Amino acid sequence: MIRKKYKIPKVVEMQMTPMIDMVFLLLVFFMVTSKPIKPEADISIGLPGQVSQEEVLDIPDEQRIIILESGQVVLNEQVLGDPEDRALTQLITVLKRFKLASERNRSEALITLAPEDAVKHQRIVDVLNACAVARIKGVTFAAGNEEGSSL
Repeated sequence: MIRKKYKIPKVVEMQMTPMIDMVFLLLVFFMVTSKPIKPEADISIGLPGQVSQEEVLDIPDEQRIIILESGQVVLNEQVLGDPEDRALTQLITVLKRFKLASERNRSEALITLAPEDAVKHQRIVDVLNACAVARIKGVTFAAGNEEGSSL
């Protein structure tokens, strides 16, 4: 019987040094040939920000809110909202902007309420709630029937 001779397989070694050299060579090549990415449409523009004023400006620091008998709310001769609108979202938006402008001007936001005599008390409370949501603390009532309290 013939026996087969088994050959011991040769271990193939892989030289790592030339491979590492090639990797570094490719890395340097790609670093040298690449171009830095330019941002598209890089235009320096200054957007309006929220910066406080250094000097005090003369802006009207008191707003007058008239509440008509029908329940309509008038802020500085501008009618805001419907008489059925209890949330008064338009009034709250305007009052928040007024409060922010007053803070930037370093002055106190003041509101004077001038309700007509026959206005329901709930409507006055609605307006006071709107002032509270806008975080305006300087709310006063107009004394008596002043001139300009009706449209």
